[in-house]
Amino acid sequence: QVQLVESGGGLVQAGGSLRLSCAASGRTFRRYNMGGSRQAPGKAREFVVAISRSGGKTDYAASVKGRFTIARDNAKNTVYLQMNSLKPEDTDIYLCAARVSMVLTTTPSDYNYWGQGTQVTVSS
Repeated sequence: QVQLVESGGGLVQAGGSLRLSCAASGRTFRRYNMGGSRQAPGKAREFVVAISRSGGKTDYAASVKGRFTIARDNAKNTVYLQMNSLKPEDTDIYLCAARVSMVLTTTPSDYNYWGQGTQVTVSS
């Protein structure tokens, strides 16, 4: 089992940047594919980004491709999401997730473990 804690959310103006971090507990972090989703109150979780266990493969939602970059540091049990050129429509709660699998997935329901989320608000 793994516990995930997100940080780095906040309020930023449109066009600005934020870097989210997701810290994982345990010694088996490198066994997990990691993903990020976002969710507004009352709405379904939307896939944002995923990264493979080694960090060598990534996948992005079309809405964030070219603006967001995911990376991981397995020595620090941490995943980072650099978000640039933020837009008001990026406003959401951002959640980190982990999946024990060799297959990278873009489906939020495929992930086994979730963090509590961090709020990102982009003002126009």
